[in-house]
Amino acid sequence: MEIDLNILGMDKGNQYETIITTLNQEDVQNAAPIGVLCAGRDTILCRIFKGGKTLDNIIFQKRFTVNITHDPELFTLSTIGNIPKEYFSPDNSIKGADAYFKCEVISLKEAKKQSDPVRTKWEAIVIKSKVTEIVVNENTQAFNRAFSCVIETLVNYTRFDLVGEDKKQYYLNRFRECSRVVNKVGNKNEKLAMSEIKKELIKKGYEP
Repeated sequence: MEIDLNILGMDKGNQYETIITTLNQEDVQNAAPIGVLCAGRDTILCRIFKGGKTLDNIIFQKRFTVNITHDPELFTLSTIGNIPKEYFSPDNSIKGADAYFKCEVISLKEAKKQSDPVRTKWEAIVIKSKVTEIVVNENTQAFNRAFSCVIETLVNYTRFDLVGEDKKQYYLNRFRECSRVVNKVGNKNEKLAMSEIKKELIKKGYEP
């Protein structure tokens, strides 16, 4: 299959929510939810904080697998604890994943963003990787959480005139957080949508 991340709905410059699977020195499998940035048809970037198994494994193996899934259980299990062994395939992908692709590390670079909402002394590594193989089990698109933020904001907007001032302030705070996420990982249409909602809130006399 041609190496082109666009077949997974991944566009250059946008970030997607995935589950990365890795191996340690003893070939023990590990899974963790990681956002990956599409940097080209066959190139991705991901920024991972030091101190976790995923980064250690990637530094050691110089390769990993990116799994595309919309299964909330898989995201939950990989976040609160490792996915059970029976969920892994022999090639270190996740069984039942809509698609997955294999990556080989091109470069590792120290990175710390001043605007990072995570206030910690931990340092992060930006990993640039080349996609060497794509496997599609069923037609799918990688998940970009900006779209979910737009939908959540629209739901809150429909309720805005029906609630008291305290709840309005809560919705405004949610708008600000969703705007931050959309500006970070969203595409131009999602950013335009949030801009339109902001205009409507301003018309109502509020400054989001």
